[in-house]
Amino acid sequence: MADVSLKEIALIIGVVAACYWNSLFCGFVFDDVSAILDNKDLHPSTPLKNLFQNDFWGTPMSEERSHKSYRPLTVLTFRLNYLFSELNAVSYHLLNVVFHAVVCIIFLKVCKLFLDSKSSVIASLLFAVHPIHTEAVTGVVGRAELLSSIFFLAAFLSYTKSKGPDNTIVWTPIAVTVFLVAVATLCKEQGITVVGICCVYEVFIAQGYTLPVLLDMAIQILRGKGSIPYCMLQTLLKLIVLMFSTLLLVVVRVQVIQSQLPVFTRFDNPAAVSPSPARQLTFNYLLSVNAWLLLNPSELCCDWTMGTIPLVESLLDIRNIATITFFCFLGSLIVFSLRYPGDSSKTVLMALCLIVLPFIPASNLFFPVGFVVAERVLYVPSMGFCILVAHGWKRLSNKSVLRKLSWVCLSVVLFTHALKTLHRNWDWESEYTLFMSALKVNKNNAKLWNNVGHALENEKNFERALRFFIQATQVQPDDIGAHMNVGRTYKNLNKTKEAEESYMIAKSLMPQIIPGKKYAARVAPNHLNVYINLANLIRANESRLEEADQLYRQAISMRPDFKQAYISRGELLLKMNKPLKAKEAYLRALELDRTNADLWYNLAIVYIELKDPTEALKNFNQALELNAKHKLALFNSALLMQESGDPRVRPEAKKRLLSYVKEEPQDANGYFNLGMLAMDDKRDAEAESWMKKAIGLQVGFRSALFNLALLYSQTSKELMALPVLEELLRYYPDHTKGLILKGDILMNQKKDISGAKKCFEKILEMDPNNVQGKHNLCVVYFEERDLIKAEKCLVETLALAPHEEYIQRHLNIVRSKISLLSAAEHSAFPPVGTAAVGKKKIPFENLKEVKHEQKTTQTLNSNTNKEQSNSKKRTEKNYTDKETKKKSTKEIKDIEKKRVAALKRLEEIERILNGE
Repeated sequence: MADVSLKEIALIIGVVAACYWNSLFCGFVFDDVSAILDNKDLHPSTPLKNLFQNDFWGTPMSEERSHKSYRPLTVLTFRLNYLFSELNAVSYHLLNVVFHAVVCIIFLKVCKLFLDSKSSVIASLLFAVHPIHTEAVTGVVGRAELLSSIFFLAAFLSYTKSKGPDNTIVWTPIAVTVFLVAVATLCKEQGITVVGICCVYEVFIAQGYTLPVLLDMAIQILRGKGSIPYCMLQTLLKLIVLMFSTLLLVVVRVQVIQSQLPVFTRFDNPAAVSPSPARQLTFNYLLSVNAWLLLNPSELCCDWTMGTIPLVESLLDIRNIATITFFCFLGSLIVFSLRYPGDSSKTVLMALCLIVLPFIPASNLFFPVGFVVAERVLYVPSMGFCILVAHGWKRLSNKSVLRKLSWVCLSVVLFTHALKTLHRNWDWESEYTLFMSALKVNKNNAKLWNNVGHALENEKNFERALRFFIQATQVQPDDIGAHMNVGRTYKNLNKTKEAEESYMIAKSLMPQIIPGKKYAARVAPNHLNVYINLANLIRANESRLEEADQLYRQAISMRPDFKQAYISRGELLLKMNKPLKAKEAYLRALELDRTNADLWYNLAIVYIELKDPTEALKNFNQALELNAKHKLALFNSALLMQESGDPRVRPEAKKRLLSYVKEEPQDANGYFNLGMLAMDDKRDAEAESWMKKAIGLQVGFRSALFNLALLYSQTSKELMALPVLEELLRYYPDHTKGLILKGDILMNQKKDISGAKKCFEKILEMDPNNVQGKHNLCVVYFEERDLIKAEKCLVETLALAPHEEYIQRHLNIVRSKISLLSAAEHSAFPPVGTAAVGKKKIPFENLKEVKHEQKTTQTLNSNTNKEQSNSKKRTEKNYTDKETKKKSTKEIKDIEKKRVAALKRLEEIERILNGE
């Protein structure tokens, strides 16, 4: 086996870098969104064992909606990318380019087994620049192909060393081969097909047999005229070991998918659900399509599903000529490689093995696949194609007449392929560019129109997105997903009537339930979201909540493991004031997925509705154990701790709020509640700082403005409170407590009786029955020495609050004062102490210190799929700004102290009035 030189390695790396440097500027597109952006298995907080329990997209293998693609080692490399750069796309693309270069170098080493050095380099260069590989290299999810190919080729190279001197068996390379096959299979399923290539290599290359020799030998043995040669027994032993290992891997793989094949629909692979002979004719025709893409990769498309390639439904279809031509050419190569001895036939045979065997899993031969044509699955088969081309070039270049022409043709092919690859990479820059490039190739694929719409929808360009979605429904009128997309876009455009009509059309296209037949096997799981989307739309109408609930229950009846239906129904039941049933829905969802932090958070919200803060906090904590950065769990659990009034939990509440503002630095609510905690702990300067931060982020933040003013009044900075109150009342002129506090400061600090009077009169205009405002207006009348008016006012106030002792006491004082003044009219001397009365003030009833907390509790929707715009949809339950009625222990003590002070002042006034 010839070694690979440093010059050859440098050449290949240089060519790969030249062809794929621009892929580093591409983002996450198409399947990358599900495999990278939405895949929680990449996050460090997710246990590593989940990688071996979930499919390639992060869905548990046990769920029916799982794609059953088991590639944990590929996901592990994504996780390593995430560990070093999180979601920076450059690192993901760079690693893909590196892996492609590694594959090219190992492939060069394999080529040197069957070709001369020059032809091997040409084959490797053609493989490096072939445009068909852009999907595997530039698309991040194509890493499965790259990693599998590395171990695929390494396993084959290891097996070539298993033949020792005198045809003995060297077992170490065989053991390494089996191990590498297992690793290749854990990167992508097609890795197991290298075993077939090893078997062909052993029989026809290592042992040098041809098909006629094998047939003759078998006939002789069957006739009893000969025995099995020792060398053949050695060969059979090696093949048995390989086949047994392969069988063991297949059994393990079947166990992993729990003997269930993934669910695909006629939209994914129309031929798979077509009757004979359309199914067979189409599948055979697709082989020639794939061969043509290898031969002429001029028109490449990221998605060949749905109507891209119409079904071949008749023997008279002219496309059958392409099928016949393909099989004739393939058959002649097979006959040549198996019948004749010699290096040329061996090279052709190994090339055919690399083309055919790795392609079998994608050929629909044993089971239907979820696509019509996929360029990425041609990554390994193209190796055999490149060997064939290089071998053919060698044969032509050996003829002096064609030598120059062969070099010219080769140079043109390599150059044009490299340019095509470089240009094709730009198509993967964004989802919009990718799908628009695909539409140039094929306009009959509704999925492409849908995906362009999704790309525009992500940019909030709903009007343009709608046009593409509508076009998708026209190209494929029975496409459920397209009608769902139209409905969702109408909803985003606030056209609810049109949205409902579109959802109803999608719902009408759903397959009808057939008694005794499992529904899940006949519909794509994401199509069931039509029930969720329709229910979410109509539940905005309070009179249709029961109708929405019926839709959720219908979805659950069709697929009992439909987690999203339980989540959405739980949100609805909370809205319907049925927290116990909501709790049941979330507990059922948790049975399906206990690792979902959003579900634990939603359950916590249910316990808040059930007035069980202890259980709510437990569930918040569970959510934070699964996701330490769960923003809403951090925020609302901190509020729960704060409201408990327990000073022991305040440090933890502060810690969580600090974590929250780190994640959401622009959310004023986080800073406001940090300020409230500081007020509880009497850290006045810190509280002032947090409140100012909140006000700076949210202009007119009502709660922060009021509590900052209250903080100033509590710390003897009443005059600083006035401009804050002015700002508060500019935005909220009907803020009662702000008016009371302003009137108090004007009365007691500014001595502005007129200004205070306006504040209290404003309160009574809005609420004539406001006891505190009414009482304080009575005090204003007293200060104005209008005792008759003050008496009348206090009588009216007492009627509003007959059990308030302080009002009755103040009324008695005013009446005593009136009596004294009345008696003075008949006396030449005023009573002792009367002159002092005007200087004393009946105190205001203590202004209740009510801390306002803006609490945003949300129930979360954790499902993500393309039909819902590739992003998590969230239903928010906003608890509007409200003054919190619960008081901390310290607040109650403060109020009591002020009440005692008020009583002392009253006693002093009474002594004066009594002439003491």
